[in-house]
Amino acid sequence: MVAVEFCRYFHLKGWRSEFDKPGSYGAQPEPVTSVAGERVCSQPVKCVIGVDLGGTNVRAGAFFEDGSEAGQSFQNPSYGQSGVEKVIDAIASTVAQAVEASSQKPEAVGLAIPGHIDDVEGVVRWAPNFGETLEGVFNFWTNVPVRELLEPKLGGLKVHMDNDANMAALGEYRFGSGKNSAKCLVMLTLGTGIGGGVIMSPDAVLGDARGPLILVGGNKGGAELGHTIVQYQGVDCRAGEYGSIEGYCGRDAIITRAQHRLVRGRESILREMLGKDYSKLTPLMLSQAAAKGDELSIEVWEEVGTMLGVGIANFINIFAPDIVAIGGNVARAGDLLLKPAIKTARNIAIKSLFDDARILVAEQIDDAGMLGGAALALEALKWERK
Repeated sequence: MVAVEFCRYFHLKGWRSEFDKPGSYGAQPEPVTSVAGERVCSQPVKCVIGVDLGGTNVRAGAFFEDGSEAGQSFQNPSYGQSGVEKVIDAIASTVAQAVEASSQKPEAVGLAIPGHIDDVEGVVRWAPNFGETLEGVFNFWTNVPVRELLEPKLGGLKVHMDNDANMAALGEYRFGSGKNSAKCLVMLTLGTGIGGGVIMSPDAVLGDARGPLILVGGNKGGAELGHTIVQYQGVDCRAGEYGSIEGYCGRDAIITRAQHRLVRGRESILREMLGKDYSKLTPLMLSQAAAKGDELSIEVWEEVGTMLGVGIANFINIFAPDIVAIGGNVARAGDLLLKPAIKTARNIAIKSLFDDARILVAEQIDDAGMLGGAALALEALKWERK
């Protein structure tokens, strides 16, 4: 056990065993200064709040810098379609619950939000999942000063924020397959929509850099990997473009592909699972049917994986990652999705770049947003102190 691991073990197993109860964070751990006469660690482990904000729910939890939980996590309705004030109040109250349950006083808040997020200004530039209906028209968020509205409700905690897919990538880099040491990690989050994030270490860029680096682009809205075109003028998606990865590999696209074949009369055990109501079909059902050898379901996953592989190959050629992590609930299909994706990417990507890339299911799926928010807050604390 190396010195830093021993310090972390002492903090989590020793100090927390005495004080680990809601509201106990006021007592701070004694720094570990020596073990058998050898200096080990002079600073306590930092603690932050990670927040995952969605259009339906908001989740928050306290985490230590190794990604372990510092207390219970909480989930509440986010009231995403009920106006800015209700959303801000929902975030604040959920954060307050996480702070109260934390075994150590948190130092900052990291907030993962779907949309175009400008952390420098603390503003949500665009978020289509949030807004309110006025005179019959849904007005989604544009230029909402979230940090300015939220920080006064958090008792002095600073708020750091970014796009949810970027945060999922950062969380996977730090606490998942990236092991906080990958040179470049590209992540795709497959759900109703498809998000993406690119995390680079200083080794992955030329010039003076400190890392890990989150690729956000000039206006902080970049790395929308899910909207990369893999088939010009192909199928459409909700964002309006035709032929994107999201149009082929998003949750609804996968379900529609299977539904069409059922309507055309294809035999499948899905009929027994669904009856006559094909609207109940989910990617999980497709995976369960495929595991039982259902030809239709296997075929759908192969086709979806093939299109995903085209996108992955493009990202390998552009970013030369050592890790390509596939997250989101759709990724739970595992090899049904990844095997055809890897096969396709192998035939498209530059060989020397493909050979150095590992394509895998993300290790962090359930808590990706919260862990990503926590990772952002920890990085912000690190650079603020330098």
